[in-house]
Amino acid sequence: MTPSTEERPQMSLEDFEELVRRAPETVRNKLEFLGGRLCVKHGPIDVEDFEELARVAPETVALELIDGKLEVKPVPDLRHGAIIMWLLRVCMQQRPELALYPEQALKVPTYRAGRARADGALAPLDHFADQEGEWGDPSGVLMVVEVTSYDRDTERRDRHDKRHGYARAGIPVYLLIDRDSDTLTVFSDPLDGDYRQSPSYAYGSTVALPAPVAITLNTEKLKDYAD
Repeated sequence: MTPSTEERPQMSLEDFEELVRRAPETVRNKLEFLGGRLCVKHGPIDVEDFEELARVAPETVALELIDGKLEVKPVPDLRHGAIIMWLLRVCMQQRPELALYPEQALKVPTYRAGRARADGALAPLDHFADQEGEWGDPSGVLMVVEVTSYDRDTERRDRHDKRHGYARAGIPVYLLIDRDSDTLTVFSDPLDGDYRQSPSYAYGSTVALPAPVAITLNTEKLKDYAD
């Protein structure tokens, strides 16, 4: 039987054991695997330890630090990738001076230092080319995109924690493509750690993304990717 969303582990036990084996000594003894979830004992992990842990993690494990909590970003499925490719093509056609960077690692400052891997980050061409390291500066990013995955942490991670993290980073638009409800929610106008505007649209709608993005999405194609 296929496990329900609530029952699915964040990662496999084998991946957890490999992560622990590779982890720096300052972190290794803090990691534990409880109920299929990666946890940190004795309080939040600091950003320097996180970046080292993320650097040495197995290829099958993508880590984030959201609001001080260590997270495992789900491995995208094929329809998830198709949605991102559809959006990338639309952005290139309408705004060729911009690029939608898939799986972009970003510094997302909150009251604790944060690191997020956006499914897509819309920014000028070569925006990240002169930056050092893996984690990009969100300044100058016009929009971030998340496409929900079928895992038990989607509600908290994509609909809440990342929303507030991106708003605190001052990213003007956060586009959430929600595969549970077949909708797009356009968060915009960030202020005081949240977005003041958040209209939602069903698949098939024409969606005008606000400035500074200024791209219009005909979302009829998304019906082909609905489950």
